[in-house]
Amino acid sequence: MLADHVYLSVVPVVIGLVIALPVGLACARWRWIYPPVLAVTSLLYALPAIALFVVLIAFTGLSHTTVMIPLALYTLSVLVPGVVDGLRAVPDHVRQAAVAMGFGPLRRLVQVELPIAVPVVMAGLRVATVSNISLVSVGALIGIGGLGELFTDGFNRDFPTPIIAGVVLTILLAVAADGLLILVQRLLTPWSRQ
Repeated sequence: MLADHVYLSVVPVVIGLVIALPVGLACARWRWIYPPVLAVTSLLYALPAIALFVVLIAFTGLSHTTVMIPLALYTLSVLVPGVVDGLRAVPDHVRQAAVAMGFGPLRRLVQVELPIAVPVVMAGLRVATVSNISLVSVGALIGIGGLGELFTDGFNRDFPTPIIAGVVLTILLAVAADGLLILVQRLLTPWSRQ
């Protein structure tokens, strides 16, 4: 149950990050792309998870994929603006200094822009991860929800103990994931500790 919850929470975040990085990079480079991309991701975020589950069941059945697709879409709506804001926060004089030192576009992106953007991107990643840990529980309504099964079990038996256990475990998992991401951010940005 706990392993399922972690799997259903983390995989959509990873998928969202893999998609958000190039999309966010494109939006930062070509500013005219960003408003329509932001509109689409905002629209996706506004869609109710249960409605998406119902639509997806026809295509993916009662599987983990049915829960992970909406969570990945929600992750995009948080991460794309985070990537764009992070890349736009890189000062122009830093980019110009990298160019003056002979950095090509890819090297400048990897060694200068992305490291500077890490704190903003990680802030979005933390929000997306904690949100997903919470939202996975909704999947219990279709029989796939990790710790959400404790909620439905407690509700069906009119017994609050599993519900309380599910809430506590979900909160502890969210706090642990957030703490782990803070540690990763500190490892990726050693200069920020000084």
